Amino acid sequence: MEPLLELKNICFSYHSMEGETKALTDINFTVEEGDFVAVVGPSGCGKSTILNLISGLLEPGSGSIFINGKPLKQSDINIGYMLQKDHLFEWRTIYRNVILGLEIQNKLNDETKAKVDEMLNTYGLDEFRDARPSQLSGGMRQRAALIRTLALEPALLLLDEPFSALDYQTRLSVADDIGQILKAQKKTALLVTHDISEAISMADHVVVLSSRPAVVKSIVTIDMGIKNRTPMSSRNAPAFKNYFNTIWKELNNHESKDVYHPGSIS
Repeated sequence: MEPLLELKNICFSYHSMEGETKALTDINFTVEEGDFVAVVGPSGCGKSTILNLISGLLEPGSGSIFINGKPLKQSDINIGYMLQKDHLFEWRTIYRNVILGLEIQNKLNDETKAKVDEMLNTYGLDEFRDARPSQLSGGMRQRAALIRTLALEPALLLLDEPFSALDYQTRLSVADDIGQILKAQKKTALLVTHDISEAISMADHVVVLSSRPAVVKSIVTIDMGIKNRTPMSSRNAPAFKNYFNTIWKELNNHESKDVYHPGSIS
């Protein structure tokens, strides 16, 4: 069975008047259907570039991207992209923000409206459907942005540091909420984050990149050994510290010193 997503020998460079800047070198990894994969790496190493390549906003200099075994351009799969900012329009209510993508793609009908209503109710936003974005907390706005993305029923969800604008406590809560939502929806997701703890707590696998031009240093499979795993329960699992130190050492070329302490952020 083909993986849902495969990146094969991906290389990419940015070009400007000053010359060429190599961003990615021979990137290879796969994402199986139903998996949650996180990508971590040093700042500026090209993590977001990978998402832009998968979404088709950029084209690789060389290498190939496959969706269900087909080249990206030949695939009709729906890919959702959730950015760092929620990009909710103040002049639209929360409900009208959530249905915006459906309107643009001419998919707004009784069936999709019913699914939006169900998600608003399930994820605690129904009573705010007529509110404006400025009336909601940062965490609630991100939930609204997620519902807007899920309303289009993407088979693959790209998450580009969607919690980075939130304060730490809210970030933990929202990451836990969204992690559980995606698990309940059985969505396949690829998360880019600079936060090692976030990656470990949410992901089934963590792809560790080097500094630019990025290569894949390792892929760490996460198994907390706990039932009914959630992002929050993962942070309290005995194995969490070991995974944190393993990935920290990969990123920083440390060989022996343990660096984890509760609340650590890379």
